[in-house]
Amino acid sequence: MIRSMTGFGEASATSGAAHFYLEVRSLNSKYFKAVIRLPEEFQVLEAELETQLRHRLNRGSVFMTIRYSDTSGDVAHVVNEPALRSYLDQLKKLPQVASGAVQIELAPLLSLPGVLQPPAGEEQRLGVARASLNKLLEIACEGLVKMREREGQYLVSDLLTHHDVIAARLVQIKARAPQVMVEHEKRLKGRIEQMIKDMGLSVQGVDIVRELAITAERVDISEEIARLSGHLDQFTQMLKDKEFKPIGRTLDFLTQEMLREANTIASKCNDAEISRWCVEVKGSIDRIKEQVQNVE
Repeated sequence: MIRSMTGFGEASATSGAAHFYLEVRSLNSKYFKAVIRLPEEFQVLEAELETQLRHRLNRGSVFMTIRYSDTSGDVAHVVNEPALRSYLDQLKKLPQVASGAVQIELAPLLSLPGVLQPPAGEEQRLGVARASLNKLLEIACEGLVKMREREGQYLVSDLLTHHDVIAARLVQIKARAPQVMVEHEKRLKGRIEQMIKDMGLSVQGVDIVRELAITAERVDISEEIARLSGHLDQFTQMLKDKEFKPIGRTLDFLTQEMLREANTIASKCNDAEISRWCVEVKGSIDRIKEQVQNVE
């Protein structure tokens, strides 16, 4: 079973007067990368939430957004009256303020250090938030994973289609390769004999055979066909495995090896038919390579 790296999940919950909403989105990425947007009062939970994401998701750019609201009066900050009075007393001593040339505005004073104090019970609210967000994260990730699995099924279908094209062309290449070798040896032998005749040389038959053998080794593609066939078998096994494994990087590497073998076949075998089939094979491998970039 394979999963796509594209997915979405969300969950919400209400605890007393507090309401939490959490959503998780994921996109393609070579590695795991998390971007978490939290309300300011819950920033201390960011590391914990990222760790949980890493345990559930292996790869992809993951964006988690949390929204929070509380309709109770318990979340209101408390005005520190002694601190505010101290600031006012200091300001009133200024000549501009004493003469009435400058008016004191209350709003800027509230932003001064120590004027607004956090509400009591902050640790308790943080505990409630931690419990709620942990549960919501689990629910949202389950939804995201299910979406990734559905997308993964579409990927498998498309990847197997390209696999079948490669396998079919490889059968044709394998069947034609021996005939190409025979034709190549026949042409090469004829050229050598003609050159010997034109130059009036005397050459032993064993020398001609040795030269033919060396040249045949250079154009023999049987090993490349065998390796490409092996890569295709491994590719199929990984796609059809019922157990989930993060195989995106492995598939990416495997397609690189498949493309390398196809390029070698095309360069070694000087035959129009095989060259045409190799173009189709490389085209399908390129499409596979594009698709596996989205596999977790």
